[in-house]
Amino acid sequence: MGKPVLCVDDSASVRQMLSFTLETAGYAPTTAEDGLDALGKLAGGRFALVITDLNMPNMDGITMIGRIRAMPEHAGMPIVMLTTESDEAKKAAGRAAGATGWIVKPFDQTRLLAVVNKLIGA
Repeated sequence: MGKPVLCVDDSASVRQMLSFTLETAGYAPTTAEDGLDALGKLAGGRFALVITDLNMPNMDGITMIGRIRAMPEHAGMPIVMLTTESDEAKKAAGRAAGATGWIVKPFDQTRLLAVVNKLIGA
């Protein structure tokens, strides 16, 4: 089994596509529906990378990133935003919260895997 990746998105179809893309490349994806769900899964496990949406119910991606960065055991873990948002102010807020990278949806599988491979290797 490959490196574990946490995929956070409120869209079931996006979670399925991320899981399929990552599994095909040899990674071990786990999915979460929003930031609160993701924090619960982070508390119970170790992940090499988080890929998260920005706009989600219960807890958005930027708030979730800030919470993750406050956890010493996850402080250095790469976090990639995968969102429809391309606004520079949103990107700046993501970087300020601790996002490692930003990919705009709809995502290209090859490009996504290039980013994942660069950050954590296969």
